[in-house]
Amino acid sequence: MKLGLDVNRHKEIIVKAISGLLLLLLKHFKLNHIYQFEFMSQHLVFANCIPLVLKFFNQNIMSYVAAKNCIPVLDYPLCVVGEQPELTAEVLENGDNQPYCWKNLFSCINLIRILNKLTKWKHSRTMMLVVFKSAPILKRALKVKHGMMQLYVLKLLKMQTKYLGRQWRKSNMKTMSAIYQKVRHRLNDDWAYGNDMDARPWDFQAEECALRACVDRFNNRRYGTNGTDPDFKPVDNCILSVLGENVELSEEFKVNYEKWLDMEVFSNQIDWDQILSH
Repeated sequence: MKLGLDVNRHKEIIVKAISGLLLLLLKHFKLNHIYQFEFMSQHLVFANCIPLVLKFFNQNIMSYVAAKNCIPVLDYPLCVVGEQPELTAEVLENGDNQPYCWKNLFSCINLIRILNKLTKWKHSRTMMLVVFKSAPILKRALKVKHGMMQLYVLKLLKMQTKYLGRQWRKSNMKTMSAIYQKVRHRLNDDWAYGNDMDARPWDFQAEECALRACVDRFNNRRYGTNGTDPDFKPVDNCILSVLGENVELSEEFKVNYEKWLDMEVFSNQIDWDQILSH
C-alpha cells in the first residue's frame, strides 16, 4: 500500500510539473512574440495534445481531484521532527484530512487553460473539440466546485456551442445559463444563437496551413542561418571564436597604424589608477 501510494504521488507531481511548464511556456511566448506562441501551439496540436487532454478529463474527475495519495507522516517535516508514529494500514488509509488534492486540482486547471490557449479564435481547433465530443466530458468537469476551473471549462464550452446545434443548447440550458453568468461576453458574440453551417473542414485546413506558412517565414527570417535580412542574422557571442577569426586589414590601416599609436596611445597621459578604480 505504501509503495502504491508513493507511485501515485509521483504521477501527480509529474502531471503537475509538465502542465505548469507548458502553460508557462505558452504564456511567456505569447508575451514575447505571437509567432513564437503559435509555433509552440502548432507543435502541441500536431502532437495530439487536444485529444490527449480530453482523454485525461474523461476519467472520474471528482475522484481524481479528491484522491488521497499524500501520507502526512511521511512528508517533511513530520518525517524527521518529533516522535515517529508506527505506520499501520489505518494510518496509510486515513491519509490527509483535506477534502481535495491540491496538486491534482492545480494540474486540472493548468490543462484546461492550455486547451483554452490552443483553441481560442482558432475555428479548426474548436472543431476538433466538437469532433472529439468534448462537451459531455467538459460538463462532467463542472462537477468540481472550484471557481477558476469552472470558468475555464465554461469558456471551452462557450466557443463550441455554435457548432453543437440547437437541440444540445435546448437540453443544456443550465450550462448555457452558467456561461451567461460567469464568462465575459463581447458585443458581436453570436455563440448562443449563431449556426455556422457555411464553414467547411477544408477552410479550417487552409487556416492552419496559412498560419504555418507565416510561422515558418518568421522563423526563417529571424533564426535562419542564411536569412536575407541582415538585422536578424545570428550574432556570434563566443569570445574565443571572435578573437580567433582572421580579419583582413586594409593597406591604409597598415600604413598609418604607427601614426595612430603615437597620437592616440603614446602621446596621451593615462591615469591608470582612475581606470583601475572604475
